[in-house]
Amino acid sequence: MARRELPSRTLYQGRDRAAARSFLYAIGLSPEDIDKPFIGVSNCWTETMPCNFGLRDLAVPLKAGIRAAGANPMEFNTIAISDGITMGSEGMKTSLVSREVVADSIELVTRGHMFDALVCLAACDKTTPGSAMALIRVDRPGIVLYGGSIMAGSFRGRQVAVGDVYEAIGAAAAGKITDADLHELELVACPGAGACGGQYTANTMSMMFEVIGLSPVGFNAIPATDPEKHRAAERIGRLAMDVLENDRRPSQILTRRAFDNAIAAVAASGGSTNAVLHLLALAREAGVDLAIDDIDRISRRTPLLCDLKPGGRFAAVELYRAGGIAVLTKRLIDGGFIDGDAMTVTGRSLGEECESVQETAGQVVVAPLSKPLRPEGGLVILRGNLAPEGSVVKITQHTTTTHRGPARVFNREEDAFAAVYAGRIKPGDTVVIRYEGPRGGPGMREMLLVTAAIVGEGLGGSVAMVTDGRFSGATQGLMVGHVAPEAAVGGPLAALQDGDIIEIDVESRKLGVVDVDIEARLKDWSPPEANYRRGVLARYAALVGSASEGAMLKP
Repeated sequence: MARRELPSRTLYQGRDRAAARSFLYAIGLSPEDIDKPFIGVSNCWTETMPCNFGLRDLAVPLKAGIRAAGANPMEFNTIAISDGITMGSEGMKTSLVSREVVADSIELVTRGHMFDALVCLAACDKTTPGSAMALIRVDRPGIVLYGGSIMAGSFRGRQVAVGDVYEAIGAAAAGKITDADLHELELVACPGAGACGGQYTANTMSMMFEVIGLSPVGFNAIPATDPEKHRAAERIGRLAMDVLENDRRPSQILTRRAFDNAIAAVAASGGSTNAVLHLLALAREAGVDLAIDDIDRISRRTPLLCDLKPGGRFAAVELYRAGGIAVLTKRLIDGGFIDGDAMTVTGRSLGEECESVQETAGQVVVAPLSKPLRPEGGLVILRGNLAPEGSVVKITQHTTTTHRGPARVFNREEDAFAAVYAGRIKPGDTVVIRYEGPRGGPGMREMLLVTAAIVGEGLGGSVAMVTDGRFSGATQGLMVGHVAPEAAVGGPLAALQDGDIIEIDVESRKLGVVDVDIEARLKDWSPPEANYRRGVLARYAALVGSASEGAMLKP
């Protein structure tokens, strides 16, 4: 790219920009620096959680690499909300909202300070898709770098992650373990900085962005506390200059083929259902035609290959030790499930980037194509009279795929958790939690506290859940979320009553209620009073769209 074409030239070149240059001299830049490109480094560092805790340190070698390559790094912050810490509380309503704030803030700083390129440092669940949404909007050359997974915890000789703690809460309530056991587990489940250690939402996003092409292959899977992560960050800084000089923009990378590849990888890894929301949102930002049923179609033709938590045995760090995300990607390319000709941010194709992958001899984290864990992938879209616009469930090799049972209806998550915790949910029940959708919550809370309690109580194989809220990537069991349209806008869940018979059939992709005239019941229905009347949550509730379209804000 010729220097005169760089956006920053408008801000810093010419007689009339002398005052702007003066501000930069105040922060240590020289007249020689002014003529160099300016690369924004967005950072969601925060002290509120381990996921992003190491990003301040990671930015140091990243910026050193940018300087060494001949550009000026400009680091700036955005926000982050911990799904894991806020789970089961009113604070969880802010999580999905934060995706939009992350995207808006990065977009604003990038446009305002006219960065020539971007490197987005992200880690927790919403910061990665939020960063990518901003990068797509401004369409500047850029890279997304994931901060890395936490190391696995060790509890009495076995690997654990934070999802095990949530399940242990239910187990303690059922008397299966003691409070002392629970306390011992909580002390060791999260041994240091990094994002939650299973194939939960953060690590699913990490995989998704390597395969979709916005993160270079081999970098995201490096654990947060591995010394190699800092060396990788320095290389990313140098790569950012190459991306700028060759003008590689998200609009060139994010084709429909790239999205199909990302869907296949998430499905084959047993990844989080949150990927459905974020893929749909990213596609809309990129102007790519992607519908919720496309995700089901691709998942249905893709085998489940990764034995990762929560449905499998291994933490995410074990995938890195097995050879990284590229081991799975190359498997899927070899099997024809991923198109290896898709372009990546390095300028090389995905297939070329995966050619040199070193698979660890004897690894069992990624199954061979000849012996998949399940012939279909983990992302499943159900429809029916309870979900005319669709709903989402994650299926692993251990998930029950059919259920028929009476509804136990709750209008908020806290009431459902209290019922599970008190032992009032019985085998065969269908827990229904409504008015927790994008608008109704607002913010579409994740229900991990409830689902983990169900599993911990020993009911994971006999109790199903249906909600217009979301699930954590740590959720396991037959748990159907993202039901659309949501109850708060008069969706079918609003018509349900205790005792109604709910049927779920994964194979036929059906979710329904038996012998209920939904329209007749809804004639006397009126929306509940809004939970928030002012501030960001009220504004979000007024503007947010359906989960079936990515829970995007209206213009």
